[in-house]
Amino acid sequence: MGTSVRNRLISWGGPGTRVTRLELFYDLVFVFAFLNVTTLTAADLNARQLIEALLVLALLWWCWTGFAAVGNILRADQGVMPLVGFSIMAAIFVLTLTTAVAFRDEPGGLYGPWVFSLAYLSTWLVKVVALWSTVGRGRAPRARSMLLTAPTMGGAVIIVLAATVPQRVVPDSAVENVRIGLWVVALLTEYGVALLLPRTGWRLRSVGHWAERHALIVLVALGESVIALGIGSTSRAGRPIAIPIIAAGVFGIAIIAALWWLYFDVLAFAVEQVLHGVRGRRRIPMARDVYTYLHLPLIVGIILFALGLKEILAGVIKDPASASRDELAGLALLVLYGGVILYLVALVAIQLRVFRRLDRVLTAAVVLLVLLLPAAYRLPVLTTLSLLTVAVVVVVLVQLRATGEARRRVRETAMAEQAALEAEANTWRRHHF
Repeated sequence: MGTSVRNRLISWGGPGTRVTRLELFYDLVFVFAFLNVTTLTAADLNARQLIEALLVLALLWWCWTGFAAVGNILRADQGVMPLVGFSIMAAIFVLTLTTAVAFRDEPGGLYGPWVFSLAYLSTWLVKVVALWSTVGRGRAPRARSMLLTAPTMGGAVIIVLAATVPQRVVPDSAVENVRIGLWVVALLTEYGVALLLPRTGWRLRSVGHWAERHALIVLVALGESVIALGIGSTSRAGRPIAIPIIAAGVFGIAIIAALWWLYFDVLAFAVEQVLHGVRGRRRIPMARDVYTYLHLPLIVGIILFALGLKEILAGVIKDPASASRDELAGLALLVLYGGVILYLVALVAIQLRVFRRLDRVLTAAVVLLVLLLPAAYRLPVLTTLSLLTVAVVVVVLVQLRATGEARRRVRETAMAEQAALEAEANTWRRHHF
C-alpha cells in the first residue's frame, strides 16, 4: 500500500489523543452485551450458568480490549476506521444475540454455538486486518505483529472448534464439559498474548486515551447495573409499589454510587498520572497489568453484583412482605457480596501494582465482607442488602479520611491539567474560528 493511499485510509493517534464520540457509540453494544449476560444468568442461576457467564464475560473483555488497542493506534473517527468499528459492532451484536446458545444449541434455526463462535472469529479478523495495516515494511515489524496476532487468532479458532468438534467425537452427556474445557484453553491462549507485548515493539500512542477508554468501560458496567436495577424495579407485573421495593432500590443505588466513588474519585486519576510518568520498557507491562488484566475483575465484580441485586429485587417484588423476615438462599447472596468483594480486591491489586503499597482500608473491607458473608445468609433479605450498603458507604468515608492529603494533591493535579488543556483549546479556537 503506497504511503499517500495509506495516509488517506488511516489516521495515526498521537500522544494527546483522547476517546472519540464514535468510540463511546461503539460501547453501546457492550452495554447490551453485559445486560444480556446478567439477564440470561439470572433466569436460571446455578453453578454451571455462573461458570459459563464468567467465561463469556472474559471473552467479551478480551474482544473489547483488542478494540480499544486498535483505537489507541488509529483515530477511530477518521479514514476507514468508522467502517472497521461498525463492522466489529455488528459482529459483537450478533455474538450477544447468541450468548444464550454459546454452549448448547436450541431446536430450530442455525446451530447456536457455531454462530456465536463465527461472530467472535469475525471480530478478530477485522481487528487483525486493521492492526496489520499499521505494520511497517520489513521482516522485523511483520514478525513482531505475527507474534502478537497469531496466538489471538489461534484462540478464536479454538472457540470455533469448541462449537463444531465435541458433538462429533464425544457422548452427548460430555459435550458441554468438553466445550467449556476448550473455551478455557482458548482464553488462556489469548490472555497469554499480552505477556508477549514487550517483545512485539508495541507502544501506547496515548496514555490518556488508554486510561480514559478503560475508565469509560467501568462506567458502562456501572451503568449496566443501574439498568438492571431499574428493569427489575419496573417489572412488577401489576403488583403495587411497596416500601421494601423502594428500600431495595435505594440500597442498590447507594452501593453503585460507592463503587463509582472508590474508583473514579481518586484512583482513576492517580493511576493515569503515574503511567504518564513511566518511560521506556516499564510502561507497557504496567499498562497491560493494570488495565488489560486487573480491570477485568473490576468489570466482572460489577456484573456479579448486578446479577445478585437483580435476583434479590425479583424476590422482593414477588413477595415484598417476606423481604423483612425471610432469609436469602442459593447463589444470589454469594454473587451479590462476591461481586463487591472481587471489585475491592481488584482495586487493592491495582494500587499494589502501581504504587507498590497495600491499601489497608480496602483490604480490611475485603476481610470484613468475607467474614460477614456467613452471617448474611441468616439475615432477612433487606437486612442483608442494608448491611452491605452500610459496609461500602463506611469504606468510602474511612477512605476519604485516610487519603485526605493524597486525594487533594491528585485531584488538584488533574484539575490543573484539565484547565491547561482547556486554555490551550480556547487559544487555538480564537485563532481559527
